[in-house]
Amino acid sequence: MKTILPGQTIGIIGGGQLGRMMGLAAKEAGFKIAVLDPTMDSPCGQIADIRIVAPYDDEAALQELAEVSDIITYEFENIDYDGLKRLTQIAHVPQGAELVRITQNRINEKAEIRTSGAPVANYIEAQTFDELKDKIAEVGFPCIVKTAFGGYDGKGQVKLDSAQQIAEAESLFTHSACIVEAFIPFTKEISVIIQRNAAGQSYCLPIAENIHKNHILHESIIPARVSPNIIIQAEEAATKIADHLELVGTLAVEMFVLENGEIIINELAPRPHNSGHYSIEACNVSQFHQHVRAVCGWPLRKPKLWAPCIMVNVLGEHVAPLKKVVMNYPDWSIHLYGKSEAKEKRKMGHVTIMTDQIEKTLKEIDATGIWA
Repeated sequence: MKTILPGQTIGIIGGGQLGRMMGLAAKEAGFKIAVLDPTMDSPCGQIADIRIVAPYDDEAALQELAEVSDIITYEFENIDYDGLKRLTQIAHVPQGAELVRITQNRINEKAEIRTSGAPVANYIEAQTFDELKDKIAEVGFPCIVKTAFGGYDGKGQVKLDSAQQIAEAESLFTHSACIVEAFIPFTKEISVIIQRNAAGQSYCLPIAENIHKNHILHESIIPARVSPNIIIQAEEAATKIADHLELVGTLAVEMFVLENGEIIINELAPRPHNSGHYSIEACNVSQFHQHVRAVCGWPLRKPKLWAPCIMVNVLGEHVAPLKKVVMNYPDWSIHLYGKSEAKEKRKMGHVTIMTDQIEKTLKEIDATGIWA
């Protein structure tokens, strides 16, 4: 296991907010940061020592990143797999490229989760719309049709409640093959962020309960309001998946909690995750510090929650109302990501509130009107 030490340079593919927070954590420990992103003034680029402004699949740019970096990681999974694979041959990329290949494609992802022994909903694959029509009875209705490639925050998928709606899924096949999952009624959505180093040491962050609005994460409540048995099941499932994938770095495992007290894995993200941002203030090690430790070959720290907390996303439409009231809430930790334009539904930042009174604080958040 190769060890990377302070003073050396961590290259990050992707210049968004995850790269920015990862870079800030690394700089605290004395690392230098290089970033590859097509945007000149990216959130991570603003704090980087070296900026390479080019597309993610630019051969010369990847070569340059390899030359200036002692280690390379990435902040999101929709990067060029072939370029990343070539990069592993000329640079130290401890996460490898295979994890990206698997998580970029929902068909590959579901197959690997199932092979790990973790629970998934019944599903089928369909290469064409005609194949979907032939096979959909195997999962029945209601079901969710999702494109194998792309799609995030609810994009690239459609819920079918009956055979009469099947035509609504046809347009998805212009993009890629699809996966069709049985719709499972659930009581809660939770996420487990597991982090693992090359020596096989792993820890889960305290589990978050996630509340979505319009398919975009709105709030995470930590610790999740679920039974101890759910916590055990969730951590065991995440560990099975991480060990099966021989994970190095960070894996976010999104899950549904069912009425019968069981869990079903929904999807994976091979990177720090929106639902783990709370850990910056509320834990003895943030997901970003732990990610740096994991990829740099350091021993990991056992996470500890200092206090219960709520993390609330700040989208474009929330920035102005947030700024108007920020002086009234000294207990709020405000994070804005340095994005130039506050577009509606664009993730611009987040707020973390540590509190011993979760229900009361949830009401206070609603009462501000910022997120109305």
